[in-house]
Amino acid sequence: AYEYMHAPFAFKESIYGATFFMATGFHGFHVIIGTIFLAVCLVRAMRGDFTPKQHFGFEAAAWYWHFVDVVWLFLFSAIYVWASNGALIEGH
Repeated sequence: AYEYMHAPFAFKESIYGATFFMATGFHGFHVIIGTIFLAVCLVRAMRGDFTPKQHFGFEAAAWYWHFVDVVWLFLFSAIYVWASNGALIEGH
């Protein structure tokens, strides 16, 4: 949220601004979903719902979280490398 409030560009000023806010916003949404997914797994684990042979929900949460993590690596690289290479960020 800090970065959104102090960004030197707005959503509608440039393609970089639109891409930045859209991509990081979607990613943030997926992080929230993943956090909920992991919290549900924690509750289920505390209830004893997972066994060594039946733990698909936990595996699915782990795979989802790793997917979100890998997407962030590409997103971070694309967004911040783009900016450091002279992307039009002030709408001029």
